[in-house]
Amino acid sequence: MKHRTRITLAALTLALLAMAAPQEATTPKAPDFGETVQLFNGKNLDGWTAYFQGGTSDPSEAFFVEDGILKCKGRPIGYLHTKKKYTSYELIVEWRFNAEKGAGNSGVLMRVMGENKVWPNSIEAQLHSRNAGDIWNIGGFEMKTDSERTEGRRTIKAHETNEKPLGEWNRYKILLDGGNLTLEVNGLVQNVATGCKVIAGPIGLQSEGAWIEFRKVELREIKPGK
Repeated sequence: MKHRTRITLAALTLALLAMAAPQEATTPKAPDFGETVQLFNGKNLDGWTAYFQGGTSDPSEAFFVEDGILKCKGRPIGYLHTKKKYTSYELIVEWRFNAEKGAGNSGVLMRVMGENKVWPNSIEAQLHSRNAGDIWNIGGFEMKTDSERTEGRRTIKAHETNEKPLGEWNRYKILLDGGNLTLEVNGLVQNVATGCKVIAGPIGLQSEGAWIEFRKVELREIKPGK
């Protein structure tokens, strides 16, 4: 009886030691990326179409390419969007507002779904001057954001603006991996969201009343997990 008690106590001691031992940190698995694709080829708008108020789908109504730069006049109101649909990816967008034409507004639309309209059901990574890094929920898109920084449809960025002065190039790195979204502006993570509805949809660039220029729209799709 005493021998059995000693075994029980020894086993209990080992169990308690195991519970008290520090747990090994689990590192999130890095995404498995596919090849890099230049959504904007620097020459023309192949692979893109558009929707503007009034129903026209001709991208040249607001967007044109000049000297390797994609330029948007801001009118008519609407958006340029990819013909192809994407679900999970890393998206690099480099943009600037023209110093002479002044500050302005635009946005990157992701997982656009439903009918074309202004504005379609989607997630917007804000490009409005001094507000890059904000998340806008358009049309009640299923997602979760920080409630303390969310006012209505807008989730304000976590830090003060880190955009460059007007006329200089800014860089968005947008990671949309399954239900998780991370917005990084000029190397600083400004916002995150979780529980995003996982659905394939076009990627869009808004024409929202102001001149804006893009020199890179680059994508790496994330391969589905095994």
